[in-house]
Amino acid sequence: MTRPPVRTAPTGAVYFSLLGPLTARLDGHELPLGPRKQRLVLATLLSRPNTPVPVEVLTDAVWPDDPPRTARKNLQVYVSAARTLLGPAGHEGRDRVVHGCGGYLLRIAEGELDTLRFGSLARAGRAAAGRGDLAGAARLLREALDLWEGPPLNDLRDSAGVAEEAGRLEARCLTVYEDWAETEIELGRPAVAVDGLRDLVERHPLRERLRAAWMNSLHQSGRQAEALAVYDDYRQLMARELGLEPSPAMAALYRSMLGRGREARRPAPAREAVGPAAPPACTAAFTGRPGELRELLEVLGCGEERVVVVSGPAGAGKSALALRAAHLLADRFPDGRVRVRVRREDGTARSRAEILAELGRLCGVAGNAAPPGNTASPEGGAGGDRAATAALADAWQEWQARHRALVVLDDVPDEASVRGLLSRSGKCSVLITARGQLAGLAPVHRIALPALADGEALELLGKLIGAGRLRADPGAALRIVRACGGLPLAVEVSGMRLAVLRHLPLAEYADRLDDPSAALDELVAGDVSVRHRIASGWQDLADGDRWVLGRLAGLAEDGGFTLDRATEALGCGERAAIRAVESLIDAGAVTSPAGEVTAHAALYEVPRLLGLYAHEREGV
Repeated sequence: MTRPPVRTAPTGAVYFSLLGPLTARLDGHELPLGPRKQRLVLATLLSRPNTPVPVEVLTDAVWPDDPPRTARKNLQVYVSAARTLLGPAGHEGRDRVVHGCGGYLLRIAEGELDTLRFGSLARAGRAAAGRGDLAGAARLLREALDLWEGPPLNDLRDSAGVAEEAGRLEARCLTVYEDWAETEIELGRPAVAVDGLRDLVERHPLRERLRAAWMNSLHQSGRQAEALAVYDDYRQLMARELGLEPSPAMAALYRSMLGRGREARRPAPAREAVGPAAPPACTAAFTGRPGELRELLEVLGCGEERVVVVSGPAGAGKSALALRAAHLLADRFPDGRVRVRVRREDGTARSRAEILAELGRLCGVAGNAAPPGNTASPEGGAGGDRAATAALADAWQEWQARHRALVVLDDVPDEASVRGLLSRSGKCSVLITARGQLAGLAPVHRIALPALADGEALELLGKLIGAGRLRADPGAALRIVRACGGLPLAVEVSGMRLAVLRHLPLAEYADRLDDPSAALDELVAGDVSVRHRIASGWQDLADGDRWVLGRLAGLAEDGGFTLDRATEALGCGERAAIRAVESLIDAGAVTSPAGEVTAHAALYEVPRLLGLYAHEREGV
């Protein structure tokens, strides 16, 4: 944090910095950014680069209490000033700031914004560490940290909205600093990190990973007494402020320093999200979902006990989003991040006893042996088996009460499958993925995954077939992702298939997907089949819901259906039609508007590929 930041903007391009005060430089000269409200708008747009920012978010940032009647018109003036300052984007001369249904979107490249450059360097550093190249990792992480000039946006933090974004940026910087310091310690260079760690611990006294790195750097530098004093200060602070003891990992580090020399040690790393492997369709690099990922990180990273349900149809990318969040939340859950699938490979629900036994094995819960008897029974059998399951459940609750971990319960079929697994006390958080809404669980935070936006879907497709091939026929690429209904699994399978069939023009493949009778046949790549995944979701539906879905799928072909049309197609009364449609919404088979609207005014939709499968099964 003492070396000058590395500027990467090309000559003639404006370079923006958020990792410190908001600044803009052109060829080394700082530019005036206008009055405070204009800077708040610019800071909010830059905090969410290449992502639509709703007008309401901008309004709250500028006028948090009582926006004037002219707020929207004033925002347009501020955005216009930002367009003038930014100039056109890239070589194509496109507008930098565009307005759409999701709000204002700012287009900006990595070399023009320090936070984007910071993220790229941090990812490269972690990848180098994963390959065992510690020297390269330390260099890349240090280069990222050189961009950090102080508390992000420290001149605009009196705005609650900007302060929230700034807090997230600072948390990212702290995590990268911890990564860099631990890497330097492993390389045998602890002294280079000592002073910076001390300064950061003074500003963030309850951040345990910083403390641990500071202890380690002191210990490895031969300053054992100071290292032990750091722990003792932390223990007293935790008791005084929170009434808690340091985590088991921190206590273990302290004990190791009492009894050992200078051998490099750090707290036991948090367990990665483990368990049965994710389906092949979730193995590609994570793409899109910036709003949902941000919301998930905010809720789970707030430090309180939380249960979050991420819902969406089969193939919507729920598991990929959950695992991405689990990796990014490593520093918030020092006692581990574990993932357990709640279904078997054939789609049937696992018993509570099986799930508890796996959680016990992953987390080292005492008495975690699988109970005898018929584990396919919901409670693990009768008599002694039920007692064994109850003992496992008690042990699991006790473990959660004493630890701060993130538990990912993946692909949950219904509420009953997880009720006994949720923490009743302590600081564990649970992230649930499910096709249905699991309306019977409360209180929980809910995130429903919509279809990918066109831009996100095209980005995913381009990662698989190559950006050059995508640019060669962008119109056909757009037809492909839209024929996939924006379903991540379908887009990914299309990309996997086209990556093998290099001779196949995108336009010809788009024609195949446009054909309703052939689309599902085309969405197969090796052993990954979209039809198979949709069929699994179809089996979750009750017989009556399947019949209703088959009738409604025919209405959805022209873009959606209203309640009046549903009533006519189902041949029933209005109240019965409302109950039928809402039952499918609860099951995740029908989508409804995100905002409040009356049942008659709402436009409901059946995802395209699910509708095609319903036609196949019901012959509608």
